[in-house]
Amino acid sequence: MEDSAPSASPPPEPAARVRRTNRRTLALGGATLALALFMTVGGFAQFINPAFGIWFTELFVFLALGWVMLRYAGWRPAVFTGLMPVRRLPLLFGFLLGVANFFALVVPIQYAAQLIAPEWLTEMFDGSRLFEEQTTVELVLILTGVTVAAPLCEEFFFRGIFQKGLTPRPPASPTRTLVVSAVVFSAFHLDPVGFAARVELGLLFGWLYLRTGSLWPSIGAHAANNFVSSALFLAARAMGQDATDEQTDPRAVLALAALGWVGLMGLMTAARHFPSVWGPGAAQASDQEARESGPPVPLVRLLLPWVVGATVSLGVLGAVDARGISLNFHDAEHPLPALEKDAAPALHAERKALNSLRAAARRGEAPMEAYYEERQRQIQAHRRALGLPKKQP
Repeated sequence: MEDSAPSASPPPEPAARVRRTNRRTLALGGATLALALFMTVGGFAQFINPAFGIWFTELFVFLALGWVMLRYAGWRPAVFTGLMPVRRLPLLFGFLLGVANFFALVVPIQYAAQLIAPEWLTEMFDGSRLFEEQTTVELVLILTGVTVAAPLCEEFFFRGIFQKGLTPRPPASPTRTLVVSAVVFSAFHLDPVGFAARVELGLLFGWLYLRTGSLWPSIGAHAANNFVSSALFLAARAMGQDATDEQTDPRAVLALAALGWVGLMGLMTAARHFPSVWGPGAAQASDQEARESGPPVPLVRLLLPWVVGATVSLGVLGAVDARGISLNFHDAEHPLPALEKDAAPALHAERKALNSLRAAARRGEAPMEAYYEERQRQIQAHRRALGLPKKQP
């Protein structure tokens, strides 16, 4: 007589195992791959054209990598990370928090860091240089890149995948993971001067993600921070100001911080009276809701559209800005000596004329050789004027 006891459940098929890829493995493996791609593919794209490189890095490193990893592991990316549905009120509330936080904490932290850091280090990691010598189209690409692409793609990766993957199940405290994810987020920017300020931002974005269970408030706060900082820099440049930290009045920093704290307190008070600004709460979609249905998709099929998109975009850039790419490679091979702000006015005037000649050569209005010759002349002449050893050709 056959045994009437219920048989054990059959072992999961290989496809099912793929669908249950450990979240911690996804987080750590994704961060390792993202760093490698960011330093190689992303670094190359930003070298050949910074404006193009921002969008390329955000879309094809942070978003594409995270999206492919989640789908290959059997997850629905938008549901898993809390990207859907779009929640307008929490998005707006996060944006306002980001504005207030920028003045309350980012400004004083960054001001203190720049006072402590050596001048050469501050100049080396001066993010405002990103806006120099850019065409109108490139400025638009940079501004939309840092205020739209970066908040969306980086929050998708760092909060939706990395932080969520390392966050322990309740009732364990998520505090340690929140701090770790904020530090990793800041470290990815490769900016020692801005490290502390970005850690604080990572803590804010991560806290919003834990508090709401949605990416949209952190996306809004991230966008606000980048938008306000970019807008202030461009406004100062339009007014002909080139403020340094020595010129910044600490009383102005304190006033801005006080104003920011008033905004933060007001927003938190409003949130207590109108809890709908947080959205439905921290409860995220269950694992069952976040899992893909149907058979797993082959990795090649998942990668193909992203690889094709990246290849086509690089090809279009090469066709549109071949001269600019050539100039970037030449400049990297023949670096100009750095000019201090107190260098002779004649040297600064020559450097400005060289930049104008470069722009004309890039547009095809001047021969490339004319720019190369003038750059080489300035390399030797400026090194002599600055008392530097002669550079061998």
